[in-house]
Amino acid sequence: MNFKRQGASEEVAVNLTPLIDVVFLLLIFFMVSTTFTKESHLEIDLPQSSADPAKPTVKEIEVVINAEGEYAINDRTLVNNQEETLKKAVQKLSSGDTKLPFIITADSKTAHEHVVRVMDVAGQLGFVQLSITTQRAKASK
Repeated sequence: MNFKRQGASEEVAVNLTPLIDVVFLLLIFFMVSTTFTKESHLEIDLPQSSADPAKPTVKEIEVVINAEGEYAINDRTLVNNQEETLKKAVQKLSSGDTKLPFIITADSKTAHEHVVRVMDVAGQLGFVQLSITTQRAKASK
């Protein structure tokens, strides 16, 4: 058997041109497909109203929320701030009448979660006249 000997060894080289092309194509793809968003921060001032308060109706449901998130319905404090307790108390006071005005009064330091919980309960029970009280703006001198 006669084996051929390899002649002068050729230098092994990796052609980088296709690799660089692929990297540039990926770079262009990600630049085009990325959406740039501008993050903004909201500064929120608590609501104030200059309008006269509405005349109270004969019967209404008023939920008062203090800074700690405790609920009181028509001046009667609830034992806890769970959604079920709130729902049962509202049902008991409304006697199923969902046309009654539903008023939410929350402390300015109340967590948003507690206000949303009351609004959610009102929506689940079918109340349509939902109001949130505000503090009258002080007159500027």
